[in-house]
Amino acid sequence: MTTVNILSGGAAQGLVRGVAEAYKAQTGFGIDGEFGAVGIMADKLRANTPADLVILTQSLLARLAEEKLVVSSSIADVGRVETALAVRNRDPKVAVKTEGDLREVLRAADAIYVPDTRASTAGQHVAKVLDQLGIAYELASRLKIFPNGATAMRELATSAATRPIGCTQATEIIATDGIALSGSLPPGCELVTMYTAGVTTRAAHPKEAAALIALLTGADRRELRQRAGFAG
Repeated sequence: MTTVNILSGGAAQGLVRGVAEAYKAQTGFGIDGEFGAVGIMADKLRANTPADLVILTQSLLARLAEEKLVVSSSIADVGRVETALAVRNRDPKVAVKTEGDLREVLRAADAIYVPDTRASTAGQHVAKVLDQLGIAYELASRLKIFPNGATAMRELATSAATRPIGCTQATEIIATDGIALSGSLPPGCELVTMYTAGVTTRAAHPKEAAALIALLTGADRRELRQRAGFAG
């Protein structure tokens, strides 16, 4: 089966999976590609990894368009995703309303599961928040860092720690079995990221790539996007 190739931030993996059957029925194409930290996905595109479309943060996609790697006129917003907290299904959810609450919740955890703190949107933000709260050094040994949020959340689900917690984008939490969305980060620590999609300038299947973007962003898929953790 012919496929369109995608390079995407992990935030969109659940949503793409949710439209795969409808897309195949509409175009006859399957969907293949990679999902991971947005910085790494962008670098893969720059390194000529074959891709028909990309789904990355709005700012990063704009940069790739300036670099003539993405067709500017094809860019469309998918939706906003918040960075949030996760716990295993069997653990109580945590209530975090203030920076002080978050500091205490993180200090109480014996393992903190996060995505790449250099290349991923959520991971970079976690590192920033730990600095902001003044606990980065204190908690450094408890950080469990993985290449992307999906991997971090799968590891959280099977963690043998006593009081583990995770922090990544809500879409990745929702898409992972065995864990639950525990709540948003408090005011002053929150992060909401707009994700956008675009056809690459070297796309082998630009028409089919555009069709997938239309499917992902269409008004009739609003409920699916909301269930997957996208807003707006």
